[in-house]
Amino acid sequence: MLENNDTLYVSDLDGTLLRSDETLSQYTIDVINKLTNKGIYFSYATARSYITSKKVTAGLDARIPLIVYNGTFVIDNQTEEILIANYFKPDILAVLDELFDNNIYPVVYSFVDGKECFSFIPEKINNGTRAFLDTRKGDKRWREAENEPDLIKGNLFYITCIDSKEKLEPLYKKYKDKYHVVFQEDIYTKEQWLEIMPKEASKSNAILQLKEYLGLKRVVSFGDALNDIDMFKISDEAYAVENSFDELKREASGVIGSNNEDGVARWLSSNLS
Repeated sequence: MLENNDTLYVSDLDGTLLRSDETLSQYTIDVINKLTNKGIYFSYATARSYITSKKVTAGLDARIPLIVYNGTFVIDNQTEEILIANYFKPDILAVLDELFDNNIYPVVYSFVDGKECFSFIPEKINNGTRAFLDTRKGDKRWREAENEPDLIKGNLFYITCIDSKEKLEPLYKKYKDKYHVVFQEDIYTKEQWLEIMPKEASKSNAILQLKEYLGLKRVVSFGDALNDIDMFKISDEAYAVENSFDELKREASGVIGSNNEDGVARWLSSNLS
């Protein structure tokens, strides 16, 4: 075991730990698994769901709870139990009505009859949303809604809008202080995304909750995008990969190798081995 092991190491996935082809290198898997076996506390914080994050990190032995949906949930990686959850309050329905009025039909994540789902209206979605859904075919959470009331059934916790910047930006500005809102270009498709979560849901809040849950003293984080800024602000040390946004680099303790150069794993190997 490592001495003075009081630190939580947290990495973003897409653009940070994952390569540009959405895979982990064998080097990264080997380094992190070796360090995990020695006792380091390594987790990841991602906008992905638990299901898709587990799929792209196959082979990685992350034993402690994982932060998914941009901090909406913290999930036990051994039992798959939801340890921390954040859901929308009823006022989110007014936001959805405004989206519909602007001909924006999102993918809505919720629990319907106790089952986790992502719902959409097939006849209403645009090409960008359809392309995203094409990558999720066969996912057990897939749910086709018949109409708007059917789309918003259940206990809602996450909303993804994919549309033009011109249509989405006014909504970002209107709701960014009321909810946790991420407005950025997808790193793979270059489509404009607007993601809306409960105000309490954020990577930073989830990390602080996980740190307390594990009884640790420090946080070291790694990221690449604007939705990692809040995570960096609460970290004792924060490292931006070379391919990061300049805004994130300005918040970082340092800049490390890119995601395609195993930047996170090489930093861990150099500093913890």
